[in-house]
Amino acid sequence: MSDIRTDTAFAVRMTGAQDAEGFPQDRAWETAPPTCFSADWQGKNADKQRETQVRLFWNPEFLFLRFNAFYRSITVFADSESSGRRDHLWDRDVCEVFLQPPGSAARAYKEIEVAPNGSWIDLEISPGQKRDMGSGLRRRVNIDERNKQWHAVLALPMKSLVEHFKMPAVWRVNFFRVEGVLEPRFYSAWRPTSTPEPNFHVPEAFGALVFTEAASKIPG
Repeated sequence: MSDIRTDTAFAVRMTGAQDAEGFPQDRAWETAPPTCFSADWQGKNADKQRETQVRLFWNPEFLFLRFNAFYRSITVFADSESSGRRDHLWDRDVCEVFLQPPGSAARAYKEIEVAPNGSWIDLEISPGQKRDMGSGLRRRVNIDERNKQWHAVLALPMKSLVEHFKMPAVWRVNFFRVEGVLEPRFYSAWRPTSTPEPNFHVPEAFGALVFTEAASKIPG
């Protein structure tokens, strides 16, 4: 299943049983359409060896995201809080999602990041402010060294994202990736922010996240 859309991502309702740890079954992810990107934050210098694929499921309790990140190298922080939280996580390799539910202020959104070793951070962003979300997210991460990919699945409690979730729902979203520890690092974005220097904090560039009851309802 390929996704040629450049401004809309889809979250499909999860109808199957969750696994023993409360995540979607591995095989179920193939039913969610991928959102793929490999170009930098300006939409240039595409690198298929660093492509990122994102798939999303939802149910009334959780928004689930699965990142599949092809990599050239991996660099991570060796230390974190006991929970796995790590401040300044973006200074090493990460996958990121910025979410802006309906009713948010124009420049207010949620920032969630996960690293190849499972470290994470979740933040509430607004002009002049950055504070911990305290979302209670859960994550599962693994590295496939043979195929040069790392995978991360996030379970984000819906109540941490929006006060009352109801359908139909269309949010604003962008997905990002950082690889490398020394400049020039590889800063990639689904929706290019087109800033002179790498900057993901451009909500005007966000695309649409459409929640749908089934993949079959997504327009061809």
